[in-house]
Amino acid sequence: MSVATPAPPRGAVPLARRSLAPDLARGLMLLLIAVAHAHMYLSGHEVGFRGYALDGGLLDRVVAGTQILLVDGRALPMFAALFGYGLARLAERQAAGGAGWPAVRRVLRRRSLWLLVFGFCHALLLFFGDILGAYGLIGLVLVGFVRRGDAALLRAAGIGLVLHVVVVAGLGLLTVSAPKGETPAALADPAEALVMRLIGWSGMTPTFFAASVVSAFLLGIWAARRRMLDEPAAHRPLLTRVAVSGVAAAVIGGLPLTLIDTRLWAPSAAVSVAAYALHSLAGIAGGLAYAAIVGLAVARMRRGIPGRVVSALAACGQWSLTCYLLQSVVFVAVFAPYAGGLSTRVGDAAASGIAVLTWLATVALAAALAPRGLRGPAESLLRRLTYGPR
Repeated sequence: MSVATPAPPRGAVPLARRSLAPDLARGLMLLLIAVAHAHMYLSGHEVGFRGYALDGGLLDRVVAGTQILLVDGRALPMFAALFGYGLARLAERQAAGGAGWPAVRRVLRRRSLWLLVFGFCHALLLFFGDILGAYGLIGLVLVGFVRRGDAALLRAAGIGLVLHVVVVAGLGLLTVSAPKGETPAALADPAEALVMRLIGWSGMTPTFFAASVVSAFLLGIWAARRRMLDEPAAHRPLLTRVAVSGVAAAVIGGLPLTLIDTRLWAPSAAVSVAAYALHSLAGIAGGLAYAAIVGLAVARMRRGIPGRVVSALAACGQWSLTCYLLQSVVFVAVFAPYAGGLSTRVGDAAASGIAVLTWLATVALAAALAPRGLRGPAESLLRRLTYGPR
């Protein structure tokens, strides 16, 4: 009597066989992440809820207002939805290869654990606002939802929205009531900055960041079951509704905080906190809408053949982990007081300009190397840690 040997975990999908829409969405998302993070490396100014200088010039305020309305709090849930989507598709591929649920769960948990470790190292060395740790954490905690029913997914996503509002409102109350200290970006001593980054990351990851991504992560799993980004043409009506309603909700819900943080409106502290919570809640709809817009764009692509620009952006998406980490390397080199020292010399507009240039450089790097079948160094390391030597 023979005993069936469990199927070994399947490796990552070869670059040439990856779906276009998820990679394109990740590549574009990295632009939003770059401009949302760059100003967080600045110091020496009184800042508002979203960390933009309140005493900036006209151009700085225009850039800050635009980003608060369209970028801040929108890229994070977009990334979370894509993470949930990718995790669910990974589970599907493992199961299709003959792996049972215990083996699939081990792969998902191992990947999430190492992503949490990547986040820890990223925060320790470069950026206190790291988001990798939050994705790794929710991947570890919520992995069971990959096989739960749709009703359970949607109920949990609804609970996540309530949790999100509570946590964000609490952070908003701290923002208006507690004295504002210097961020790690302002510290000239590298060792002191390292300690402060780690303290900030350790506090924010299981609270604000995790609460901000739970709902989008679960909805990403729901979308993956329908292959909405793998087969966007088959889901045009739903993607259109998500895109239109999501952008409308993001703009309407983000407008009050935009007016507050650009000093065009000065309401009471209670109203300001409510506007902050509304902005963050609306950002979830905005992040989902941006992913839907990418899906619609791919569905409209003639014969499904991407041009050079789309291919370059998709390559950046394939290298998303490496490109994300490279952004922080550049920002530390340019802005940190113990490196380039621009943190007190430039405003929000210049920081966003540097962010765009950094993103373009990472797109060019990925576009040059991904077509040769090369994975990003961070992707290769995560793959090896997840699946073992191949």
